Amino acid sequence: MTTMTNASVREFKMPDVGEGLTEAEILKWYVQPGDTVTDGQVVCEVETAKAAVELPIPYDGVVRELHFPEGTTVDVGTSIIAVDVAGGAAPVAVEEAPAPAPAEEPEEPEEKPAARQPVLVGYGVATSSTRRRPRKAPAPDTAVRPELNGHAPAAPGEGAPRPLAKPPVRKLAKDLGVDLTTVTPTGPDGIITREDVHAAVAPRPEAVPEAAPAAPVVAQAPAPVSYDTARETRIPVKGVRKATAAAMVGSAFTAPHVTEFVTVDVTRTMKLVEELKQDKEFTGLRVNPLLLIAKALLVAVKRNPEINASWDEAAQEIVVKHYVNLGIAAATPRGLIVPNIKDAHAKTLPQLAESLGELVSTAREGKTSPAAMQAGTVTITNVGVFGVDTGTPILNPGESAILAVGAIKLQPWVHKGKVKPRQVTTLALSFDHRLVDGELGSKVLADVAAVLEQPKRLISWA
Repeated sequence: MTTMTNASVREFKMPDVGEGLTEAEILKWYVQPGDTVTDGQVVCEVETAKAAVELPIPYDGVVRELHFPEGTTVDVGTSIIAVDVAGGAAPVAVEEAPAPAPAEEPEEPEEKPAARQPVLVGYGVATSSTRRRPRKAPAPDTAVRPELNGHAPAAPGEGAPRPLAKPPVRKLAKDLGVDLTTVTPTGPDGIITREDVHAAVAPRPEAVPEAAPAAPVVAQAPAPVSYDTARETRIPVKGVRKATAAAMVGSAFTAPHVTEFVTVDVTRTMKLVEELKQDKEFTGLRVNPLLLIAKALLVAVKRNPEINASWDEAAQEIVVKHYVNLGIAAATPRGLIVPNIKDAHAKTLPQLAESLGELVSTAREGKTSPAAMQAGTVTITNVGVFGVDTGTPILNPGESAILAVGAIKLQPWVHKGKVKPRQVTTLALSFDHRLVDGELGSKVLADVAAVLEQPKRLISWA
């Protein structure tokens, strides 16, 4: 094992790119060892429980080492990349006592310091879903980086040492929800293997009556759980998808949901959309039905401000918001996210169109920031883009209402006493019944429908 002694090498640590997050997964490296980097240059993309974020390096220099490969979940505060800010030759490597090599991988031939090439390091600080404890100074006979072999020696008074396991095994245990301290190791020198982790989640056989003593049998490790890989695919739940799942479960079982529906003729709204597309005030802007639906909801909130609220469980109070941060649910490859337009209530229609366009484009590119998904007040989810008539949406945590918009279809409709083909859609409003009663929820939904049926109300009601 070697360690860099060049004082010009700077270690860039995983920052807290959210608010209080403890870990992030490295999605992609944009640099490799030997590349020159400059202050502010994006070196990698990481995914937290809230969003994918690009990380810029804070200094100039030459990349010497990437401490973790793509796909690794790293604790906040852990060094992920080493950069030589002097930009000179590679730092001198000092040989140290080699750590015991795990039996699962062949031992690599020893190399001279001069021939050492920077590589993507597969070893490093073991990933963990828990917050780190401040580590005490190692004893004099402790290796400079004992965690490189997956084992951090216990300091006096700290208790038993961490279980021996390589980073891929730790990640497997984390994905399967296995506590490594409860796993019986079968590898050399007490190392926990992948088979040990699988064995820990295997169903235990039912107890059977004790049989007569038999000849002693050599103990064997339980057979690992097998899966039909040809017909099954297992996708680890992590990052944004994991956080969304937890939030939706929390919302569904915390806020008492009520959902109401209304079907409305939106023919006039669709005509207005086409007219606005020709208006020079909207040149270069995204103009679609969602724009007018968003404006209709904002008008309804203005007429019924009590709907724009949240529930304070600790204080047992209803908090009415005098601003609207309008959330727009967006399906992305990494899962459902709900960025919001800050102070949407104060925007003109062209400004709202511009904000909607930026929000959608950023979400599709996977560049939505954590800040853009915080402090929402009410949300719109457009299930109609999938050809769905309507649904019963789950509230975004901390909000009181969410409006689902179904597909807009040409349907037979009674208009002015005659059955005519009209553009029709169904709206669904879910709300938190702790702070929104049926009357208030019904008024809001009726007002949205009224605006979409007669868009001129945008002028008389706004």
